[in-house]
Amino acid sequence: MDFDQFGEIFVGSAGQVRVVEFRRGPENFFDYDLIRALADVYRKLGDDPSCRSIVLASQGKAFCAGASYSAMQGPVNPDDLTRLYEAAGSLFRSPKPVVAAIQGAAIGGGLGMALSADFRVASPAARFSANFVKIGIHPGFGVSLTLPHVIGFQRAQLMIQTGRRIKAEDALTWGLIDEIAPESELREAAIALAAEIGESAPLAIQAARRTARAALADAISERVKHEAAEQMRLYATKDFAEGARAVQERRPGNFVGA
Repeated sequence: MDFDQFGEIFVGSAGQVRVVEFRRGPENFFDYDLIRALADVYRKLGDDPSCRSIVLASQGKAFCAGASYSAMQGPVNPDDLTRLYEAAGSLFRSPKPVVAAIQGAAIGGGLGMALSADFRVASPAARFSANFVKIGIHPGFGVSLTLPHVIGFQRAQLMIQTGRRIKAEDALTWGLIDEIAPESELREAAIALAAEIGESAPLAIQAARRTARAALADAISERVKHEAAEQMRLYATKDFAEGARAVQERRPGNFVGA
């Protein structure tokens, strides 16, 4: 498949499906620039009548391991965080259906990115975690809303309050993902699902999605404001500083509640 490049976003075609791939491997950590570019590509594809559906994919070991906390050792700028989450919220307004192809870890904000898609196809090696409390912060990227929306309140709280990793098999049982495909066939399986969606009348699909997702997108826009405010408060704590160090050193955090 040939890809056109838009910064760190690459777009390829498979019939009426567009494969939108971001390349920051192996972990695919994100920042504002990446999320903004992704939202811009979604908008462009929304205006392209030859595009019926989108596959969101990444190149690397992990689908997306979240934000890079190595860049957040100093004071966090509230405006930067607000811009990031406004961009994240705009992913939910994609005019075209999105299927995420998840080949590895979808962690923290990476889980939030996966949840921005309509559907998720994962490899057996995929792992999912809302690990924010392990870092000492509040959930972000809309996860406090989207995760219970997809898997239910109780299971979402279990993931959020423990930060545990969920295997692909359990994710399928819980409804967090829609299909499991062998890693060698993952991209093809996601394209096949996106193509199946694209076989239906495009105006009807878009109308049905607006009915189903417009309220969600509006709710996300409000929720991320709250998440950002809570994260800003917790960024100033000793526990976040310890959590960020623990992530870099690949060890459990030694939290003190301050």
